[in-house]
Amino acid sequence: MGVSSGEFREAMGRFATGVTIVTVDLDGEVHGMTANAIASVSLDPLLLLVCVDRNARTHAHLHAKKRFGINILAEHQRRISEYYALPESTHEHAEAEAGARFDRTAHGTPRLQGALAYLECKLQSAQEAGDHTIFIAEVEDVLVRQGRPLLFFRGKYHKIGEGMTGEGDER
Repeated sequence: MGVSSGEFREAMGRFATGVTIVTVDLDGEVHGMTANAIASVSLDPLLLLVCVDRNARTHAHLHAKKRFGINILAEHQRRISEYYALPESTHEHAEAEAGARFDRTAHGTPRLQGALAYLECKLQSAQEAGDHTIFIAEVEDVLVRQGRPLLFFRGKYHKIGEGMTGEGDER
């Protein structure tokens, strides 16, 4: 039995995820991408993973810098998510076009203002996996804020509590 990439995408779309922006500094400029393929790996040491398409520009930046940030988006940051899902050639206008403003950590990594959480990451290893690379990184610092997350489910953005009508609802 063969499974098409469309069928696989549809099945995986049934898994609700949070939305993040992976940020990296390259020569003083913020580069980033929207990602929902992240997961915690270990509590000792503190490790997480992020999967990045090998064709994404951020892919090469992560290999080169070996340090990046994971910014977990709050429900009001949908425009920022949509913006960083665009090709990276337009990212120099992130503040004007999407309201994305950044601070810098002690290591110079861009940290998105207003994000629900931020994790400062140092690359430990990279593993090729199909058309993506799995980057495993040690978490060196975190910042957590109160708020509600931006969610992604069945190809659309959602907020907690939307569509909660009862058991068996197929929405």
